[in-house]
Amino acid sequence: MPPEVPAGEDAHFRALESLYAAAPINGLFDSRLTITGPGTSRIAFTIEPRHFHAAGAAHGTSYFKMLDDAAFYAANSLVTDRFLLTTAFTLLFTKPLREGPVTAEGRWVSGQRRVFVAEARLIDAAGEEAARGTGTFMRSRIPLATLAGYRPNT
Repeated sequence: MPPEVPAGEDAHFRALESLYAAAPINGLFDSRLTITGPGTSRIAFTIEPRHFHAAGAAHGTSYFKMLDDAAFYAANSLVTDRFLLTTAFTLLFTKPLREGPVTAEGRWVSGQRRVFVAEARLIDAAGEEAARGTGTFMRSRIPLATLAGYRPNT
């Protein structure tokens, strides 16, 4: 029996996950995106010593990247035709991230037409929040269907 092909909303979610995996920047991180439902996302990733700053904890670029990605994909899960662009992002660091597994949880907050607001938080291996952020995202002119990694029927 052939594998079941996702349809509708589920196909869009799986295509966004494929798009995330295909982005060259994600070769720098051991990470996996899951769209958990409309307006929600989760990224499981691992902080490694190569992500550290000089004082032995994760550099802020790791925080920003994962928070931005989680919020972005939560928002883009609600948009099936266009790629969204981050227009602003505010980030709050609450504790240092050390080596080990981390989860970024994204959640859509508002907006349904042109501008979307979404937030995300980082949860460390002990279950504690390490950072949170809020971003605004707007529709671009880039159709999702034109992006090589976006594969809605695979």
